[in-house]
Amino acid sequence: MSEPRVPGGAGIGVAGIAAAGTGPARLGERLLRLLPGTDPAEEERKKELIRTHLGDCRRIAVISLKGGVGKTTTTLALGAVLASVRRDRVLAVDANPDAGTLGRRVRRDNTATIRHLLSELPRVSSYMDVRRFTSLARGGLEVLANDPNPAVSTALDETGYRRVLEALRRQYPLVLTDSGTGLTHSAMQGVLGLADQLIVVATPSVDGADSAADTLEHVAARGHAALVERSVAVVTGVRSTTRPVRLDPIIAYFEARCRAVRLVPHDEHLAAGGEFDPRRLARRTRAAFLDLAAAVAEDFSVPAPLPRTNPMAHAWDVATGATSG
Repeated sequence: MSEPRVPGGAGIGVAGIAAAGTGPARLGERLLRLLPGTDPAEEERKKELIRTHLGDCRRIAVISLKGGVGKTTTTLALGAVLASVRRDRVLAVDANPDAGTLGRRVRRDNTATIRHLLSELPRVSSYMDVRRFTSLARGGLEVLANDPNPAVSTALDETGYRRVLEALRRQYPLVLTDSGTGLTHSAMQGVLGLADQLIVVATPSVDGADSAADTLEHVAARGHAALVERSVAVVTGVRSTTRPVRLDPIIAYFEARCRAVRLVPHDEHLAAGGEFDPRRLARRTRAAFLDLAAAVAEDFSVPAPLPRTNPMAHAWDVATGATSG
């Protein structure tokens, strides 16, 4: 059952999106400015920003009220960039209570889930203890899967999520959470309560943009207005030909509501829904996720050298044919 709409919320705020009509998109100034370039100096600047030193664990929540918008693929690709460029431990957690698909998009090292880790927490004290429950995806990102059976995955509540994140905080500088679509679910209260940064995912359509705007309004209405103000909006599946709706009004709305807006082009590898492999992403898609990672890193602290703790540290650079400096 869908959640109630916030009175006076996003549906009014994005009325201009629907009014924009359909047909070929206008590549206006906003859209052109948001398309990442391929200048080597600019790419290196973004990588240096991504390598910003973190004094403590940063928790990033990837959310949307609507399913099928690219939330899981955004989590995987963003996490792969962060892990590889930073040369550090980065973990993606599936906190979707409705049989999340994060674990299905990677080659599993084991069958463990977040539920198993939760039950073993009294015996978990080191990184290697946690590593028994995670899988190392291509690109260097680690993944903590949820149970594919919704009858089991719904058992994860706010208390359980907070306990797991507290254990992970001591082992991972960056934790991304692939959340569910139900903002009133108990686990989501923990996701929002612990998040240092929010990424809201939308599609380039009236319905997709309106749903993402609703997501922001719901989050703000639940006492997280500051989190919304510092959020990053990601519009996925953007095509260069015709689109269901002009993008300029969508971009304008999110620029006024969020700290940053980034676009991710349609990519055949991501759309196929199989095992995620950053080497199979189109060049412009890799550039877009590097751009997104840099936008996320703008919320970090002052840059400092980082230890080379990730055994797949150069995977992203190998995939892109670049060096990370």
